[in-house]
Amino acid sequence: MRFSINIPNFGDFADPRNVATVAAAAEQAGWDGLFVWDHVLHRQHQERPFGDPWMLLTAAALATSRIRLGTLLTPVPRYRPQQLARQVATLDHLSGGRVTFAAGLGGPIEDEYRSFGDTAEPRLLAERLDEGLELLGRFWSGEPVNHHGRHYEVRDVTLLPATVQRPGPPVWIGGFWPRRAPMRRAAQWDGAVPLFEAARHGYAPDAAEVRELVGYVRKHRTAGTERPFEFVLGGATPPDAAKAKDVIGPLYDAGATWWDERQIQTGPDLDRLPPVLRRIEAGPPII
Repeated sequence: MRFSINIPNFGDFADPRNVATVAAAAEQAGWDGLFVWDHVLHRQHQERPFGDPWMLLTAAALATSRIRLGTLLTPVPRYRPQQLARQVATLDHLSGGRVTFAAGLGGPIEDEYRSFGDTAEPRLLAERLDEGLELLGRFWSGEPVNHHGRHYEVRDVTLLPATVQRPGPPVWIGGFWPRRAPMRRAAQWDGAVPLFEAARHGYAPDAAEVRELVGYVRKHRTAGTERPFEFVLGGATPPDAAKAKDVIGPLYDAGATWWDERQIQTGPDLDRLPPVLRRIEAGPPII
C-alpha cells in the first residue's frame, strides 16, 4: 500500500512556497505522493485565498525528486483540453515523469460552472469529461490529432513534447459511491478515487462498502493490464501507528492500494500549514 498527503489549494496552501515545504517534508518523511485540490471557486471557503493547482504542483516538483504529484481531482469539463494537456505534460517533464492525473466532474457544480455562465447539467458535463479524457490521451501521445466530437473539435494538431510517461500519466477517476456511472468510467482507466455518500471528507469509509465497490470496478474492467489498477481511499488517521492500522487495515484487506491522508473538512486545520506539517513529519501509517 502507498500513502499520500492531500491538501486544498486555498488558505495557507494558496502559497506555492508552503506547498513546496509540504512536498519536501512529505518526501523526507517517507510518503509516496502529494495531491492538491483543483478549485477555482468553492463558496464554502470563498473568504480564503486560492492558488492555481498547476503552479502549486510546479513548486512541489522543484522541491522533490521521488514522490508522485497530482490533483485530486481536476474537473476536466471546466478546462479546454488542449490547455490542460499542455499543463500536465509540462509538469510531467519538470518532475521527471511523476504526475498522476485524477479527473472527474468536480464540484460544487453550481460554484465551479454556473457561477461563470457554464452549464451545470451533470449529463452534459459527463459527456465533456469523457470526450476530454479521450483528447488528453491523444494529445499526450505527441501524435497528430484530428477530432470532430459533440463538444470539441481539433484540426490536425500535434502537441509536443509528449509526456515523459507513456502512453501518458496514470489516470484516476473520481466520483461518489454508490453511484455506478463514475466507477464504470474509472474501470476504463488506471484507478478509482471514490468518495462515499456515507462518509464525509476526512472520515474513513466502511470496509464493506469498499469491498462492494472494488468488486464492481473489477467486474467492469476491460482496459489493458500494463499498469496496476489503483483503489485510492482517504481520510484522517492518528499519528499513532497502531491506531492508524486499525483504521486502514480493514480497507487494505478490502482492496485499497493507496491511502490519501486528509484533514477533516469541517475542522479548523484543513488549510493551515502547521498541523499538516506535524502530521506529515509523524510519517505514513504502517500496514
